[in-house]
Amino acid sequence: MAKLKVGDAIPHFTLPDQQGQSFDSRQLAGQIAVIYFYPKDDTPGCTAEACSFRDQFEDFTDKGAIVIGISADTPKKHAAFAEKHQLPFTLLSDISNTVRKSFGVPKSMLGLVPGRVTYIVDGEGIIRHIFNSQFQPAQHVKESLKVIEELQSRSTTS
Repeated sequence: MAKLKVGDAIPHFTLPDQQGQSFDSRQLAGQIAVIYFYPKDDTPGCTAEACSFRDQFEDFTDKGAIVIGISADTPKKHAAFAEKHQLPFTLLSDISNTVRKSFGVPKSMLGLVPGRVTYIVDGEGIIRHIFNSQFQPAQHVKESLKVIEELQSRSTTS
């Protein structure tokens, strides 16, 4: 499992979303994307993280960024989770953990729990920031917004 780092291009992937529709990572071209991997729908930390992204969703869209959550839950479970918490962003189902492995997302808690890692990706598909914190789910949102603002201020000054 190769661990991606800042400056690497994200691997191409195709996964089903919460509606069972196929999502191709090529759809991200030209947009800033926040791709966050999380352990499991409807657990306390993952719900807090998803609801934080929901509560700040307009801040992301105002900055032209899209938010995508990825876990090993099924599309049906994602749909129920998204509906229950009124999540306005895409949830992708990586049942076999193929995409998680291709990004090199580590497991935590003695290797028993899938890790919680967020990647900020620019319009060319290059990783510009990685935030890894299992126990600060809401910090993923704050960190993501801060990095997107920095990316945008760099692009307007250059």
